[in-house]
Amino acid sequence: MHHHKVSNAIIRRLPRYRRYLGYLQTKGIKKISSSELSELIGYTASQIRQDLNTFGEFGQQGYGYEVDNLYKEINRILGLDREYKTVVIGVGNLGQAITNYTYYYKIGFNIMGLFDANPDIIGKKFNDVEVMDVANLEEYVRNENIDIGVICVNRESAQSVADSLVAGGVKGIWNFAPIDLEVPDKVALESVHLSDSLHALSFMIKSKAEEYGE
Repeated sequence: MHHHKVSNAIIRRLPRYRRYLGYLQTKGIKKISSSELSELIGYTASQIRQDLNTFGEFGQQGYGYEVDNLYKEINRILGLDREYKTVVIGVGNLGQAITNYTYYYKIGFNIMGLFDANPDIIGKKFNDVEVMDVANLEEYVRNENIDIGVICVNRESAQSVADSLVAGGVKGIWNFAPIDLEVPDKVALESVHLSDSLHALSFMIKSKAEEYGE
């Protein structure tokens, strides 16, 4: 097991490798060179070799990579060789969309519980999972040994929800609320700020308009 610090940039590239390798598997391709992978993904062959060498020797010079083996190894590196008990807090449109996504795509993040503060939603079921009162969140997380909490509430409620998840013992939080949460170092935090992504898109549109004189 590698305990050295892996750069955030490499971590961000690994899911992309996994996605393309999965595509190659559906095409029945058994082996691929770093240069062929480069043409497919868009990273340089040198970058690909450096990234993968961070975790060990997966390819042979002059032969390339075995697609199935590399896919399996990247799954292991990303921790996707196991399943995660997950809860979603905030069962509005976004919370429901994430619940549906994880349910239909069977990606290893099992939604065990849904939570909301709205009495009109509590007691309803989505994909056979009942919505519970958020007041019971910490107790449920502790009793069920939940791994991940997905926060889909407003910014005003997000930190208190995060605090309940941490108190219950979650290992990671996937945050969709438009706020930077504070959690202990031992808890992994991945924040998805949708507005940041849209603003970046706005900048790219503006830049291309200037570049192409539109």
